[in-house]
Amino acid sequence: QAAGVGDEHSADVALQQLDRAIAERRARRKREQLSYQAAAIAASIGVSGIAIFATYLRFAMHMTVGGAVPWGEVAGTLLLVVGGALGMEMYARYAHKAIWHESPLGWLLHKSHHTPRTGPFEANDLFAIINGLPAMLLCTFGFWLPNVLGAACFGAGLGITLYGMAYMFVHDGLVHRRFPTGPIAGLPYMKRLTVAHQLHHSGKYGGAPWGMFLGPQELKHIPGAAEEVERLVLELDWSKR
Repeated sequence: QAAGVGDEHSADVALQQLDRAIAERRARRKREQLSYQAAAIAASIGVSGIAIFATYLRFAMHMTVGGAVPWGEVAGTLLLVVGGALGMEMYARYAHKAIWHESPLGWLLHKSHHTPRTGPFEANDLFAIINGLPAMLLCTFGFWLPNVLGAACFGAGLGITLYGMAYMFVHDGLVHRRFPTGPIAGLPYMKRLTVAHQLHHSGKYGGAPWGMFLGPQELKHIPGAAEEVERLVLELDWSKR
């Protein structure tokens, strides 16, 4: 009987230790999410504010004589904003496979994204800074060049920046839950993006999809992959995300 009581006590202690470990892990994850969320919000607000102010200044500085709006430059900027964002998805698909996974130097940083994270940040986050340099150079060059070419370069830099911010929100927040994204996670296409990127991490289809926003379309070219995306969307418990 004493042995039975001792076993029950040991079981209670083990359960209490397990509960404490779970609580500590949840608290640590919450702190990591808050740290990354604070950094993401600060970066997004800072970059957005600079981009808006720089856009205003550029057109104010290069306003034609008489105050006429240089509509050709405005059109060039807007066109390259869209083109830069779309082009980045194509580049990201290539870079993700050829540079981040297949290149030893790229994998040196990117492998941190495929292993359990021990803090709010990972070595792979450096790619956000590396990819931001061309955008900064294009914006700086286009800011001072008073013609359509300058407007196009400025727009391309803005497009790359816009893509980077959207990528951070969807990839880091929605897919990997490094910070909460709110009700947008429940949108049907966002669910498909999440599942498609999870399949990339599983390695089931040779690493595909390599892109992010067109990941579900990329999987449509692989037999059985599109069907698995739809099945996983239905099976996953999205209330826990």
